[in-house]
Amino acid sequence: MRTRSKKRNKINVITLGCSKNIYDSEVIIKQLEASKKNVVHEENGNIVVINTCGFINNAKQESIDTILEQIEYKQTGIVDKVYVTGCLSERYKNDLEKEIPDVDQYFGTTDLPQLLKVLEADYKHELVGERILTTPKHYAYLKIAEGCDRPCSFCAIPLMRGKHRSTPIEKLLDQAKNLAKNGVKELILIAQDLTYYGLDLYKERRLAQLLRALSKLDGIEWIRLHYAFPTGFPEDVLEVMRKEPRICNYLDIPLQHISDKILKSMRRGTNKEKTTSLIKRFRKLVPGIVLRTTLIVGYPGETDKDFEILKKWVKEMKFDRLGCFKYSHEEDTHAYLLKDDVPEELKQKRLNEIMEIQSKIALNNNEKLIGRVFKCLIDRKEGTNFIGRTFMDSPDVDNEVLIDAKKFYVKLGEFVYIKIIGANNFDLAGIPV
Repeated sequence: MRTRSKKRNKINVITLGCSKNIYDSEVIIKQLEASKKNVVHEENGNIVVINTCGFINNAKQESIDTILEQIEYKQTGIVDKVYVTGCLSERYKNDLEKEIPDVDQYFGTTDLPQLLKVLEADYKHELVGERILTTPKHYAYLKIAEGCDRPCSFCAIPLMRGKHRSTPIEKLLDQAKNLAKNGVKELILIAQDLTYYGLDLYKERRLAQLLRALSKLDGIEWIRLHYAFPTGFPEDVLEVMRKEPRICNYLDIPLQHISDKILKSMRRGTNKEKTTSLIKRFRKLVPGIVLRTTLIVGYPGETDKDFEILKKWVKEMKFDRLGCFKYSHEEDTHAYLLKDDVPEELKQKRLNEIMEIQSKIALNNNEKLIGRVFKCLIDRKEGTNFIGRTFMDSPDVDNEVLIDAKKFYVKLGEFVYIKIIGANNFDLAGIPV
């Protein structure tokens, strides 16, 4: 027999997926707190809000598994209500309602006011842009735009997030000032495509102007750029990066592939020659720039020859940071019209080969850092180590610097100069100096 939970009216927001979802969950939590609701992030609560991801198969499966897990808790009385929002719900709401009817209600990516109403909270327009941080208080994601206008054949994000919509510079500055006032030292700029920023509002790309303005704010010491599209990259951004010390010489630029045939089918608007030239130009104009990229293997029609071109190019370009994904055949995308003809085991084999190449590159790069001193931001303590990051590293996806907490003490959330004394493929060891 189902018993009702003892915890009353505590709302637990669960976040899945990317940094943009983290931002959205933080907005939800702020709105709920403003209505005097008892709300937590990924802790126990009798009312659950799941902010889902619907990007690729693995992410969709994680979202579905999380929903089913919470439904089990509901059936046993641990949880009273389960609500689902975010990208998966936006894209598959009708299917989800049929397949998992025990969810109390589904909401899309733009349904925040409706979600709040069901939770008996008011949507407060005066709080637009404000949020409660779920990251450590010394860094925060700053979402400068929503949606995407790019026509990439494999990507379903425009189906879930809509067209590109920039947030005005003055609103972003207000957000950044509030974050700095509350102790944020590092801003990580995010959007589906940073380089498109401003085209819809100002009829021109304004990322460089935004960066200059953010660089003048007191309290912000690092500004990091995530998710820049290679085609039409605004080179004035590189000039600002080179001149402004607060902007990390770091760029996350997903390139996806390098075979001309695959790039054309992906509708990326570029080719191998242009992409290679762009990367070389980055390195020339911003000496020491750290480049992160992501690649897709197993795209429809990817032959052994296409993959060999990709492997050889990865070896040549020696990216500082690199992630790799298996192609996911997504309904209603342009590539869904193609035959998903690369077997799953071959996709995995190709992914492993790329990451093995990158592992060797990463080890070689890291070993060159031994003996050098870097300004590090200390994120947390984990086990017997303090964990920090250099300007070269973004949270959760890049290298970490491990400092022996049994021998040294460093303050969380502060910048400390660290001498690198050891390295492996994806981590560094250091001591304070």
